[in-house]
Amino acid sequence: MSGTTTSPGGATGAAAPIPPRKVLLAAFASTFGWALDLFDLFLLLYVAPIVGRLFFPSHTPTLSLAAVYASFAVALLVRPLGSAIFGAYADRKGRKLALMVAMVGVGLATAAFGVLPTIEQVGLLAPVLFLVLRVVQGLFVGGIVASTHTIGTESIPPRYRGLVSGLVGGAGAGIGALMASFAYFVLSGIFPDAQFDQWGWRFMFFTGLISTAFGLIMFKFLEESPVWKQLQEAKASGKVAAAPKVSPLRRVFGREYRKVMLVNLLITFGGGATYYLTSGYLPTLLNLVAKVPHGESSHILMWGSVAVIVSALFFGWLSDKVGRKPSFIVAGLAALVGLPLLFHGVSGAAGSVDTVLLYAVAISLIGGAAIAPIMIFLNERFSTDLRASGTGLSWNIGFALGGTMPTFVSLASATPAQIPTVLAVFTGAIGLIYLIGAVVIPETRGRTL
Repeated sequence: MSGTTTSPGGATGAAAPIPPRKVLLAAFASTFGWALDLFDLFLLLYVAPIVGRLFFPSHTPTLSLAAVYASFAVALLVRPLGSAIFGAYADRKGRKLALMVAMVGVGLATAAFGVLPTIEQVGLLAPVLFLVLRVVQGLFVGGIVASTHTIGTESIPPRYRGLVSGLVGGAGAGIGALMASFAYFVLSGIFPDAQFDQWGWRFMFFTGLISTAFGLIMFKFLEESPVWKQLQEAKASGKVAAAPKVSPLRRVFGREYRKVMLVNLLITFGGGATYYLTSGYLPTLLNLVAKVPHGESSHILMWGSVAVIVSALFFGWLSDKVGRKPSFIVAGLAALVGLPLLFHGVSGAAGSVDTVLLYAVAISLIGGAAIAPIMIFLNERFSTDLRASGTGLSWNIGFALGGTMPTFVSLASATPAQIPTVLAVFTGAIGLIYLIGAVVIPETRGRTL
């Protein structure tokens, strides 16, 4: 990145070229950091039916499943609080330490699920402990967004920022899901059938310690964001006035950014809900609707994750070429028209694994497209001194609301056979909201970070 940089509340002046090694390291840390946190979150989705039986038993399978998805939503709903805490720290003290603390916390919280007692062992204390851990995990994941979703794009030349947005926000999510699918595949082989229901699901959660190890390693090698460092140097030299002593939370929801936040949430809610109802709900769709066995299901989920990665990279690149707004519009139309048809197709393809695979890949392609340009769009909406807080809160509030949709889908489905129809209705409505957001947002491509 070279030339002159200017941002509201940011530094002004010539930015020193960033060595390619540091650019690649920042992109890798952001992408893999976010991938690991999606990996930790997706572990629950892949064992949702088992967790439902062990912690939230019910005579109605869809109610038990709804309880598991509600626990998933709990972690999403507290993520904005995590972003407020870690984002404020990242804006004032730097992105690097905030990222390390959040990653270590997420990994430890995820691994702790593997040692929880079930409802048969300790009664109602089991679901209570499960929900407490979900809250803790959600707080740390909120902190991850504030760091990974800024340090990567702030370290990248402007012409590649859309691509990196797709790489971190979309492909990172796909990589995380792919890792979870691979863990599911390996552990379902080590613990076949009933053994997986007894022990395999616990080892799925133990793999969350990978995030802790990665956070500690990255803290040693990762450089601080050059954009943030430049702002601090400008403040120290008096070239830029220090920001007023107002909390980032008050600024984000105050007069300065209130309208920006409201418009942002149309895109983040629509994109988040689309993603969680595609890649997030896909394991349940394969298990309860398509009746795909664990082994074949893990293969399908891995191909779906690859589809998310490819789609996110393409739409991130597309947003660099044609703009953020047109990319959102294309993704919104695909979600509005394509997803209802595809979910009905899965229902009709039950019994044919190859056909189900094709539908799953198509569903995943749309999910990846919907979230690809969101991260850089949010980055370009906030000044440097507020970027971690503004991006983190916009992303996490929208995705928290979007993350409740699988719960409502499960509650609205009286039987597993009704799930595809309910999914079609929900994704059609959400696709419309996303498309409205795509029409009303301003174009941000070209704005300087």
